[in-house]
Amino acid sequence: MANYTAADIKALREQTGAGMLDVKKALDEADGDHGKATEILRVKGLKGVTKREGRTASNGLVAAQAEGGVGTLVEVNCETDFVAKGEKFLALADQVLAQAVAVKAADAESLLASELDGKTVKDVLDDANATIGEKIEVRRVARLEGDTVVSYLHRTSPDLPAQIGVLVAVNGGDAQTARDVAMHVAAFSPSVLTRDEIDPQTVENERRVAEATAKEEGKPEQALPRIIEGRVNGYFKENVLLDQPFAKDAKKSVAQVVKDAGAEVTGFARFRVGS
Repeated sequence: MANYTAADIKALREQTGAGMLDVKKALDEADGDHGKATEILRVKGLKGVTKREGRTASNGLVAAQAEGGVGTLVEVNCETDFVAKGEKFLALADQVLAQAVAVKAADAESLLASELDGKTVKDVLDDANATIGEKIEVRRVARLEGDTVVSYLHRTSPDLPAQIGVLVAVNGGDAQTARDVAMHVAAFSPSVLTRDEIDPQTVENERRVAEATAKEEGKPEQALPRIIEGRVNGYFKENVLLDQPFAKDAKKSVAQVVKDAGAEVTGFARFRVGS
């Protein structure tokens, strides 16, 4: 019979996060050797990682840090909302964010390749995948710099961690203006900062659709240019941050509000878990 105690089982469970039956089997196989049992659990867990590769990790959270004119935003995913609100997953997300800040990561690839406590972040996630029992991944990372960078996190459900995260970089103005814009971005989900960032072909296609729709509706020929322009402007208001009516005062655009505050928005990032 293997030489181990209930205290050994408890210690190995706390270290690995594995279930009691799995821990006992590993200790039996390792003849009570803690190190060997840990390795057995990791190997068995990593076999499960391969099985989980094709599964969808559409739950999780977003985490952010912004200070000193630099902001970092990460999206860490798992398979279920049950895991997303668990202590182990939350602690892992904090660890991932801290690493992203430390190595100045601007994308998921560089973050995953960076070293954390002698392992790559990818290896750390694989270990978590094995112990938590779900596919765990870092989907996206964003990094912004500016005179002022603020972050805003929004919970779509009170019993879950933040599902929407925003960074906004502003030159001039004040932190409150930047935060108001960040809250606006969270609510209205713009895709770009300025009109110039939209592919001209996309704009031209919007014009064609607007014209075809107006003709189908039987609008008079002389009114078509005005109608087409109005509908294309509507597309810009839906997608371009600076063109959108401001959340706190729809009579003004975001661009007007920022200008009145003596500021300039230089960039933003918005993540929503799973989208």
